[in-house]
Amino acid sequence: MSTAGTRPATESASGERKGPVLEVLRELLEERRDGEVLSLFKQLVARNGELERRLSQVLSRTRKNEGVSEAQLKLLLDVLSNESDDEPGTDPTLDEANEKLREASGIDKPAETDRNAARKRQPPLRRPPPSHLPRIDNPISVPATERPCPKCGAERACIGHDITEVIELVPAQVVVRVDRREKLACQSCEGELVRAPLGDKVVAAGKLGSTLVAALVVDKYDDGLPLHRQKQRFERMGLVLPVSTLADQVAWATDLLRPLWRLAVLQVLAAKVMHLDATGLPVLDRDAAGGKRLGALWGYVGDETVAAYLYASTGKKTGQKPGELGPEDMLANRQGFTVADASNLFEQSFKRPGLIECGCNMHGRRYFTKALDAGDARAALPLAAYKKLYEIEAKLRERTIDERCAVRQEESKPVWDELCAWCETYKPHEPPSSKLGEAIRYFTNNEEALGRFLEDGVIPIDNGIVERLHVRAALTRKNYLFAGSDTGGERAAIAYTILGSCRLVGVNPLAYLTDVLPRLARRRVRLRDMAALMPARWRPERAASAADTAGDVAAAG
Repeated sequence: MSTAGTRPATESASGERKGPVLEVLRELLEERRDGEVLSLFKQLVARNGELERRLSQVLSRTRKNEGVSEAQLKLLLDVLSNESDDEPGTDPTLDEANEKLREASGIDKPAETDRNAARKRQPPLRRPPPSHLPRIDNPISVPATERPCPKCGAERACIGHDITEVIELVPAQVVVRVDRREKLACQSCEGELVRAPLGDKVVAAGKLGSTLVAALVVDKYDDGLPLHRQKQRFERMGLVLPVSTLADQVAWATDLLRPLWRLAVLQVLAAKVMHLDATGLPVLDRDAAGGKRLGALWGYVGDETVAAYLYASTGKKTGQKPGELGPEDMLANRQGFTVADASNLFEQSFKRPGLIECGCNMHGRRYFTKALDAGDARAALPLAAYKKLYEIEAKLRERTIDERCAVRQEESKPVWDELCAWCETYKPHEPPSSKLGEAIRYFTNNEEALGRFLEDGVIPIDNGIVERLHVRAALTRKNYLFAGSDTGGERAAIAYTILGSCRLVGVNPLAYLTDVLPRLARRRVRLRDMAALMPARWRPERAASAADTAGDVAAAG
């Protein structure tokens, strides 16, 4: 059936109408053939739904996340409903499961909106510059030719200023810090001389200051600026440093941070909830094909306050070289809630009593997203349920553990139960080779672990916190391409550990490293005081110290 042109409709020998849609529809209406009109309308709706689904599929290939909008889900669910109406032979248990899950997802309920949201949005006012930024006075005088009065010729007097605040950038500058260490001697006798301590440096005999070295580490492992690009930047500032010198400074800095890295590993193992996930790290290897092999960075997060990365030369479950720890080696020292995806690398570990597996629903949802991207509209139903579950989780971020558990039992559990029932209903009818069958079997095989977040408010719904840390590792790895050796991979793990811990608790990594590296270099930090240098403890203690200093200055004034 064509929609173009105005050719009259014709009827074939079999009685089928052919021609432009509007012409066919007009003739059927004139002949009062209502049944055929309804059939034609259903064909058009189905065709439109198919085109909308294809468009959604094309757009899904270009999207950067796994989210599916509520409008897309409603469209796909309507298409699914129309298809089931056109197929009267469909198993009624499947239709019933669809209706129950759709109702539980709340996708058809009107969204709760604030009264003010319906009003016409006013254009946002220009925000003033942040108050914490320093202000630098920039006086602008009236030109000399305009200062005399045009009427009498007298010099006009200043009666005030028009003030405009403009956000400006002061370019970075490399300076030479001249440390003048005071020396004291007794004038009354020939007593021993005393000198002021050395200025802050990462390496006692080095020539680079602690802030510069801290910037090297942060720029490479947090901002993705490889050392050769940092070298070019320093050259623009008038400082020529070989890449080898910069690499040595990064190596010395990560070696100093090694005790904090070991402590971070212990803290994540002792956490009430531990997350783990891996990302790859290419490593130079002359003996490997292509001169490189793929190592692994295993990321761990404890109680959302401390991160720890461990490098392994392979992606296997146990370490293959002396000193390496794979995930199975780490889990052997772990008790309690552990959030991970359903990898066979962890299968044996989770059989041990005391280690409680908590599934990642981001992985569970991802399989249904793949099924939807493959063109299966039925995946929209579980995705709508997941959308409801994550909407509930968004409301619980600032709630207490007990409140989270209560709301999950009241609001999330009914949705979860219907999702489980839907998967169990569809499982016998869906071939395992299909994308939807793969999603259903992943869900049903790991249903207990995936639903564990309903049992305790401390358990998260997914493993997103460690996967978000991997984003930073992936972006920076993309720029520096590879680690030069297994030793370089281990140093990268140390850097990602410290920077990841700073990110979790909102600490400025440059300020943190500038303060901590010299203290570690002086070798005056006792092991029992090492915990105070971890980012989660460093920020409040530094804030308290700054407040005490400000109080002393005010009292002295």
